Amino acid sequence: MRIVGFLFSLGPILFGIGFLAPVIAAAITAGGLDAPAGLSSIQFGLLIGIILGVIARQRRTWLW
Repeated sequence: MRIVGFLFSLGPILFGIGFLAPVIAAAITAGGLDAPAGLSSIQFGLLIGIILGVIARQRRTWLW
């Protein structure tokens, strides 16, 4: 049961990786923009998704 609890505690980070990253990458591509710092759009999406997931996990909410 501790493993399941641990995986649920990683939920916001996994959501950031699995959902937000592809959405951000698709938005960058659809907008015809280039990701900063020479990153590909998916790399930039993963970076932002992980950061937002960690913030949501620390705050325990997605709402600001």
